[in-house]
Amino acid sequence: MKKNIPNHIAIIMDGNGRWAKKRGLARSFGHMEGAKTLRKALEYLTEIGVKYLTVYAFSTENWNRPQDEVSTLMKLFLKYIKSERKNMMKNRIRFFVSGRKNNVPEKLQKEIEKLEEETKNNDKITLNIAFNYGSRAEIVDAVNRIIDDGKENITEEDFSKYLYNDFPDPDLVIRTSGEMRISNFLLWQIAYSEFYITDTLWPDFDEKEIDKAIESYNQRERRFGGVKNV
Repeated sequence: MKKNIPNHIAIIMDGNGRWAKKRGLARSFGHMEGAKTLRKALEYLTEIGVKYLTVYAFSTENWNRPQDEVSTLMKLFLKYIKSERKNMMKNRIRFFVSGRKNNVPEKLQKEIEKLEEETKNNDKITLNIAFNYGSRAEIVDAVNRIIDDGKENITEEDFSKYLYNDFPDPDLVIRTSGEMRISNFLLWQIAYSEFYITDTLWPDFDEKEIDKAIESYNQRERRFGGVKNV
């Protein structure tokens, strides 16, 4: 049977801290290893034909973590952007960040905007990083923009245009580390997404784990609220 490759995969990259703790390392080492895993996952998903990858990197609630960890995450993301620029241009990867960009460090904000502009015409795969992102915040921001525009009688299609991006809804949502919750991630967009939960911690999520997730996805019958023809 031919494998059905999801057009859009969204991943809650969970377990970096636990991965580091199991090895007696600081949490920052887990985040650094997680960045390497993202690089490999993006390469493999591009190879097999996925067109959109959304990853949950930093939530609006993550500001409540210890200040040194927050600082590490900001620096790590800045380093990731700078180190991956050439690779994204070479492999036609479009880079996009969904979230409240106005209250991240100014240097990081500028680098985000620069890479988004440089890669906007790349068409092999779109890497959408949810950074300083919360789905409730996204919905509130959309409502406020609708009010500012004086719109009335809004449809679902209209509302979707006011979200942080206009990408297709995820076909498959993967959460690593075994946690059974959505964590304020893409609440509007995942209405009919398939879910795959694995106990594997994010830094250990390799090609074999991706294949398992897609194999599980291929065993589903997506009905989108309808019923199978009898």
